[in-house]
This record gives sequence, C-alpha cells and structure tokens, in this order.
Amino acid sequence: MKNAEKKEDLRGRALKAKGLVDYKKDSVVSRTILEKKTGTVTIFSFDKGQGLSEHTAPFDALVEIVDGEAEILIAGKPHTVKAGEFIIMPANKPHALKAVKRFKMALIMIRA
Repeated sequence: MKNAEKKEDLRGRALKAKGLVDYKKDSVVSRTILEKKTGTVTIFSFDKGQGLSEHTAPFDALVEIVDGEAEILIAGKPHTVKAGEFIIMPANKPHALKAVKRFKMALIMIRA
C-alpha cells in the first residue's frame, strides 16, 4: 500500500469518498482523510485480485464500500459487501479483504 496523495485539509468541504483515491493497476491505494489519537478514517482502492491478508486489530473497525464490491472474511465467514453497504469487523477477530471485482472503501477505526 502507498499513500496516494499528500496531506490536504479536507475539513469543511462536501466530498465524495470514491473520488478521493483512484484505482491503480494491480495495486491497493490508500489515503488517510482524518488521523487523530482516537482514530482514523482512510479511503482505499483495491484493483481486481488485490486484498489485505488475514490479520486482527485491537479495536472494532467499520468498512463502508463506496464503489464496487468486496469479499470480507471475518472469523472464517465470508461476506459480500457492495457499494452503499457497510460491515463492522469486530476487535480481535481475524479478518481479510479481497477484491473479486475492484472496489473502494472507507475504513473507520476508533481506538477506544
């Protein structure tokens, strides 16, 4: 993963999440939109076939699909999540993401 854009203050503006990162062939692109001690909001794009391998996180994380469709595995159970839908990945449960089709998502992580 690489950060797609340099830091830009996006506060106080109406924005479309899916327009904040572009797809890149055979890549995962990320852009952190908000980063605070208490949590982060990051927008990702995944080209077809790309993903994040299984891992755990110490906090719940909300994933909203803003374009396309993702396969999200949580504790061994697959979930298909489409644009306009979200899923909460529970803390300390293994999860992974895969782009069967390319997709973009917003990841909201609250550290509490």
